[in-house]
Amino acid sequence: MNMPMTIPGRVLQSDYMRFAKQDTAARFALASSGVADCTLADLGASLDDLALHGPNAYGYPPLVERIAGRFGIDAACVATAGGASFANHLALAAIVSPGDEVLVEDPSYQLLVSTLGYLQADLRRFPRRPEDGWRLDPEAAAARLTPRTRLVVLTNLHNPTGALAGEEEIAAVARAADQVGALVLIDEVYLELMFRSGEARTAFRPEGNIVVTSSLTKAYGLSGLRCGWILAPAELAQRMRRLNDLYASLPPHLAERLSVLAFDRLPALRARANALVDANRAAYREILGGHPALDQSLFDQGTTVFPRLVGGDADGFFARLMARYETSVVPGRFFGRENHVRVGLGGDTAMTRGGLERIKAALESR
Repeated sequence: MNMPMTIPGRVLQSDYMRFAKQDTAARFALASSGVADCTLADLGASLDDLALHGPNAYGYPPLVERIAGRFGIDAACVATAGGASFANHLALAAIVSPGDEVLVEDPSYQLLVSTLGYLQADLRRFPRRPEDGWRLDPEAAAARLTPRTRLVVLTNLHNPTGALAGEEEIAAVARAADQVGALVLIDEVYLELMFRSGEARTAFRPEGNIVVTSSLTKAYGLSGLRCGWILAPAELAQRMRRLNDLYASLPPHLAERLSVLAFDRLPALRARANALVDANRAAYREILGGHPALDQSLFDQGTTVFPRLVGGDADGFFARLMARYETSVVPGRFFGRENHVRVGLGGDTAMTRGGLERIKAALESR
């Protein structure tokens, strides 16, 4: 049977995810925005820590308690999900109905945009401007709000640039959204690497209009665990848990138990991750930081850089990088910026430095 690939007015795929899964494998892989993968040894896992089955009907209690305790909130405000990607999907699906107006920062993570297309939202955009260092501008967001706006969608740290939004900027957006009866969804998955002291922070407040998603994936190299979560007011979190009955039913219990181990070892995992990213950021500044072929804002946080190729075409540059230099990055068209590329800084340090040297060589061989 030939099944239709599209439904009018509805997105049924993510071109970015297909690209990330099939087109980025390279000797010098700088397309990933996450920290290099951990091993079971990094978790200190043993067979005694594992079990195939356990009480996890609406979240494995020890895992939910770890998440809630880390942010100082009630466990009723936590809904677990398969990584930040599915946490975003579940949160959006619980909030947005077909035709609802949703305001999204531009540029933004493509999977958020395509998921909203799948949910048939009426998408509106507000800009983050490179000339302003990609900062979150509450006035720009407020200017695009209407009485029909149901939700505002942000990322912090900003994906793809790594820009950090402060508490005042986020609070201002939340106040403006509240005036039209809208919620604010913030993907905080990259904020995890900011917690160097061990004290976790979040924009979520149980009494407010902010919903937060995150995971252990990007900051700790634990993508295989698919440990994601949503922080939401208790009634909304319960709606998400019940909605998940239609999607995932029950998560793999092995992954839940390993995720509990990961929470108990976060200081060591964070130190490992920061050592990688700090070294790679220093290498980027040394090799490409002042390169005349790049127009860019460089930050002291985050796992990615998002430079503009001066007079260049990102897709052509990507093709040349792969063919001649065995190096992958992400073309900016996946974020709505045709002349930008996203470069990951979370990988093995030797591999990352090698890839950065090859980007420099490709820039200078035009």
